[in-house]
Amino acid sequence: MKLLHPQNWNDYELIDSGDFEKLERFGNYILTRPEPQAVWNKSLPNREWEKLSNAFFRKEKNDPEKGKWSLKNGMPEQWYINYSYQKMTFKMRLGLTGFKHVGVFPEQSENWDYIYTHTQEIKSTDNASDKPKVLNLFAYTGGASLAALAAGAEVVHVDSVKPVLSWARENMEASDMNGIRWILEDALKFVQREVRRGNTYQGIILDPPAYGRGADGEKWVLEDSINEMMRLCNQLLAPKNSFLILNLYSIGFSALIAENLITTNFEDTGDLEIGELYIPDQHKKKLPLGVFARMRR
Repeated sequence: MKLLHPQNWNDYELIDSGDFEKLERFGNYILTRPEPQAVWNKSLPNREWEKLSNAFFRKEKNDPEKGKWSLKNGMPEQWYINYSYQKMTFKMRLGLTGFKHVGVFPEQSENWDYIYTHTQEIKSTDNASDKPKVLNLFAYTGGASLAALAAGAEVVHVDSVKPVLSWARENMEASDMNGIRWILEDALKFVQREVRRGNTYQGIILDPPAYGRGADGEKWVLEDSINEMMRLCNQLLAPKNSFLILNLYSIGFSALIAENLITTNFEDTGDLEIGELYIPDQHKKKLPLGVFARMRR
């Protein structure tokens, strides 16, 4: 089992964590956000957090999933950060949402690097003249889509939330890229239809939430639907020169669950690795931020 953390960020760092919060720098701005897994003590005093932060997220009493931001003078509600790895470079717009998210999950850069590297490998070894096809499900604001596009893939980006899909398109355009195919639809419904059509992909990326709603109100519950999703992905993934990434954020889901979902649904798991993604803060505390399974065959 592997423990992986981002290696190539210049525009992000985790400064401190603890007391159910995290102190992060995104580009030129520092934010304080809730973090349910930071159950330990902060390393810096609260006054230092208050001094450093440009914006603070405070949860609503009647709905812990929502809240409001308090901004210091000069703090914008939207701004851009850059990410680079080898010859891959792209921009992502950040924004202060009412759900504490800002439009990027920095720990996922470890997967972006993997996507870029293996998409390029497939492109160089596959005898077909066509571009590798990569499917990004529950694709959010598109970091993984941009990584695949930068490596020369034909990318299909699926998300059920229209404003998030528009946000991902903004990121593509800001990065001076083009060509992503945008799909506003429930991910499971799209995959079912792709199987019926007989389509295949050289790369599949799944980043499902614990709970969600499809574009037409379809209900997604991770533990109820993820096994069926993986069974269908087995039918969509090309048998050779292909990769798959599964991320799981739900607290209580271990990397062994991700591993079992792969091994019970795929006969050939190729080079399979499982583990946790984390980010270390400046005081050497390791903040866990989800589990993964990745296979390359």
